[in-house]
Amino acid sequence: MKRQEFKFIIVVLVAVFIFYLLIARLRSPRLFSVESPNRIVMNTIANIIAVAPDEKTAQSGIDAAFKEIYRLEKLMNRYDPNSQLSQVNRLAAKEPVKIDKDLFDILQKSVYYSKITDNAFDITVGPLVDLWRKCAEANSMPTEKQLAEVKNRIGCDKLILDVNDFSIRFATEGISLDLGAIAKGFAADKAVDEMKKHGAIGGLVNLGGQIGCFGLTGKNSKWIIGVQNPAKQENNQAIAKLALSDMAVSTSGNYERFYKIGGHRFSHIFNPATEKSVDLLVSVTIITPNGTQADALSTAVSVLGAQKGLGLIEKIDNAEAILIRADDKNTLIKSSGVGKFILK
Repeated sequence: MKRQEFKFIIVVLVAVFIFYLLIARLRSPRLFSVESPNRIVMNTIANIIAVAPDEKTAQSGIDAAFKEIYRLEKLMNRYDPNSQLSQVNRLAAKEPVKIDKDLFDILQKSVYYSKITDNAFDITVGPLVDLWRKCAEANSMPTEKQLAEVKNRIGCDKLILDVNDFSIRFATEGISLDLGAIAKGFAADKAVDEMKKHGAIGGLVNLGGQIGCFGLTGKNSKWIIGVQNPAKQENNQAIAKLALSDMAVSTSGNYERFYKIGGHRFSHIFNPATEKSVDLLVSVTIITPNGTQADALSTAVSVLGAQKGLGLIEKIDNAEAILIRADDKNTLIKSSGVGKFILK
């Protein structure tokens, strides 16, 4: 008799548990996930996903995020003669130029990352980028004389930033700032902030390989982000998959963007010290809590190479890396803590 009573109690308890699970499920708010169509911005393909309690809020977050990205592009595009950065490049050698607080902020951060990476990251490489582009168009290698002339105009130590009036001045003539190695990460951070302000509880911003994500997906799971296999890029195949929330990812590589001279391919990433393109690492993926940091470090590690680059990442809190050598595209070189993000 006691045994039958015990079984009955167990059945009742299981039924009550299932009932409460169903009630909780019914009471949990429904989440809406809205994905934007692809847009061209900051010289790349951009895509944004927002998760919110209703579709209107999700769309509002996406609209606000894109508006912020377009605003920052107008500030930081050095190829736009009307941008504030172009104004800085034209005038800062003659006089201090007052600039927007966000532009000042990214310049400050750029100087910081230049210092901690031993100048492997450097936004003053504009003249070097221009030289290699012109040489690629002419299909001729830069000469030692040309490189020597450019070298005198490179170095963040030549930037004078005044926090009192948000101005910048160059210490020498001929400097040209290029924010291509940090602007997308900075913009992704700002876009995420805008989405949160407009009520999104989860979201993902993808600016051509520069990704920022927060919260969870509409299915209440972490965001799954693929690391492209450079050996099989024609199939858009991932060599690893990351499960992330409230993190940023930046991938730098020479397998999609490069210069071609005399039948040889040269990376679009340059070592400021040697003035040559870097080619030892074909792919560098950095995972950090914010996109500005991830973007800057992915370029710096590409310049430093596997050993020094990994050493730098291991010294920085909450930073992880996945590196792929040019001579072994099927092997992942991992930082000590990146395993917690990789899907098995």
